Amino acid sequence: MTEMEFGRRRPLLRVRGRSIAWLPPLLLLAGVILLDFNTGAHFRIITWIVLVPGIAAAICGVWTTAAYSLLSLVTYVVVDNAWPDQYQAGFGDFLLVALGGALATLAAVVRMRQERQVGHIRDIAETTRRTVLRPLPPRWAGLEHAGVYLAADVDARVGGDFYDIQPSPHGTRVLVGDVQGKGLGAVEAAAALLGTFREAGYHEKDLTTVAERLEIRMLRHRSHTAALGRADGDRFATAVLIAFPEDSPEAIDVTNFGHEPPLAVGPRGVRELPSGDGAPLGLGDLAGGLPPVHRLPLAADETLLLVTDGVTEARDGPGEFYQLTREVTRAVAADPGRAEPRRLVRRVRDGVLRHTAGRLEDDTTIFAVRRLTGPGGAPGPGDASDPRDTSGPGAASGSGGVPGPGDVAGI
Repeated sequence: MTEMEFGRRRPLLRVRGRSIAWLPPLLLLAGVILLDFNTGAHFRIITWIVLVPGIAAAICGVWTTAAYSLLSLVTYVVVDNAWPDQYQAGFGDFLLVALGGALATLAAVVRMRQERQVGHIRDIAETTRRTVLRPLPPRWAGLEHAGVYLAADVDARVGGDFYDIQPSPHGTRVLVGDVQGKGLGAVEAAAALLGTFREAGYHEKDLTTVAERLEIRMLRHRSHTAALGRADGDRFATAVLIAFPEDSPEAIDVTNFGHEPPLAVGPRGVRELPSGDGAPLGLGDLAGGLPPVHRLPLAADETLLLVTDGVTEARDGPGEFYQLTREVTRAVAADPGRAEPRRLVRRVRDGVLRHTAGRLEDDTTIFAVRRLTGPGGAPGPGDASDPRDTSGPGAASGSGGVPGPGDVAGI
C-alpha cells in the first residue's frame, strides 16, 4: 500500500476496481416503488423512500447522496400522485422525505470530512513509520532480507519495534530491537537509536564501539525526556546488534542487549544462537557494562531469523505461547526451501496470526537476513562505497521498501 492509497478513502463496494456503492440505494428505491404499487391502497409504504438517501449517506459521496435525496423527493411526488386523492400519503409525508434527504446529505458531508481527517492522520502515521523504518532495497549490502512489522494497534501503524541494515567499509551491520512501552515515546526512542546506528554503524570499525554509542544515545534520550518532565524517563530497549565481517564469510559477530535470541535456520535444521547475556540499552550501568561481542558460525545457506517478543509471547485463546523454534523446525524439515528469507518471514507471520486468531497484544517484528552468494553478493554502488547513504531515503512503502503491517518486503 502506498502513502497515497493509504490516505485516500476507499469505496466500500467495488467490482473489478469500480465502485458500485450507488447500486444499493437504487435497488432500495426500485423496491419501495414496486412494493407501494403491490401492497394495496390501505397500506402505503411510499414514505419508506426516505431510507434511500439514508443508505446513500452511509456508503456514497456527498453529491451522490444529494442526487438520491432529490430523486427520492421527485419519485415520492410522482408515485403518490398516481393514486386516487383519498389514498395519497399527502403533504406531511412529503415534508418527511424532504427533511430526511436534507439530513442524509448533511450526514454525508460530516462523514466525508471525518474520513478526510482520519486519512490525514493515517498519512502522518505512515510517514512517521517510514521515517523510523526506512525503506531498504530487497538486496542490500551483500545481504538478502525480508521483514514484516505487525502493529498491535492497527490504526497507529507505528510502535517501538525497529530494524535496519547499515553497510560500512568494515562490513555490514544489522540492528533489530524493541523499545519498552508504546506510543510516541517509544517511537521517539526507536528513531534516536536508529539514527545513531546508521552513523556509528558506518563509521566505527569495532562493533563494541557501535554498541557503546547506542548505550550512550539511549541514556542521553532518557535524560532529555526526563528534563522535559515526561514520565518515560526510565525507558529502555532490548536489541541485537550483528556484524557480517568481510574477512569471515562463515561467521557473524553478535552482541545481545537482553533481546530474544536469534535463530540460524538452514536446510540442516534450526539452532538457537546464544541468548541475551547483557542488560537492555539504557540499563548497562546496572549490569556493570556492555554485553560482550560473540563471534558465531553462520553457514552460507543459513538464514538469520530475528524477532521481537510480539512473536515469542504471542498467546492463543487458552494462553499457550507460540512455539517459534518448534514451528520453524517443522516447516524447514518439511521443505528446506522455507529457510529462504521471504518464505521464512511469511511462514512465521502466518503462524503467529493463526495462533493468536489475529489478535496481537504487542507490536510484532519478524526479520530475516542471509548472505548473498555469487556475483550478486558483493556490495554495489551505493552500498558501503557511498558514505552519503548513512541517512537513507524516504520512499513509499509497498514498492520494495519497508513493508506495512502485514506486508513482507519483496513479496
